Amino acid sequence: MIDTLLETKQQVLVLEAGAEHTKYAEFICEMIETAAKIRGTGIAKRDPRYVAQKMIENKAIIALNGDLPIGFCYIETWDHGKYVANSGLIVDPNYRKSGLARMIKTKAFVMSRKKYPDAKIIGLTTSLPVMRINSDLGYRPVTFSELPKEESFWKGCSSCKNYDILQRTETKMCLCTGMLFNPNETKNL
Repeated sequence: MIDTLLETKQQVLVLEAGAEHTKYAEFICEMIETAAKIRGTGIAKRDPRYVAQKMIENKAIIALNGDLPIGFCYIETWDHGKYVANSGLIVDPNYRKSGLARMIKTKAFVMSRKKYPDAKIIGLTTSLPVMRINSDLGYRPVTFSELPKEESFWKGCSSCKNYDILQRTETKMCLCTGMLFNPNETKNL
């Protein structure tokens, strides 16, 4: 298994997505939805047009093995660039536990810092591996009161199966863990 994984990693490209990658948008959205169903977690659905727009804006990271998309993440800004979210992280099940998620998240983090150097970078997740990656990048767990207040930010959670919890608590808590990287608190990356 390790030898196969090493061979596979040599074929994998992790790069900033551009307009030429929009042909993968629908496939990526299907990957996200399938992963949510399998894991039984509350991953919000994404629209292929939205994902394609992130690629066109050069605000996405894509992992490819040849012509096959095997991972993805994009960035979104909130509160006039005060916050940046690294969202929609997905890794093909055949490539999990290979370090690919870390490579994608790190590249998205670096992209976020480059494009929005003064922004706080946020993430919402139920995934322990993603929490570990975020922690290694300098994020810390926070209460939801430290996240954007914009209604449009929370609307992104509306397709999650746990959205009713978020609504009942007036966006004060849910099953996700909120994480935040504050460039004013640390000198990380």
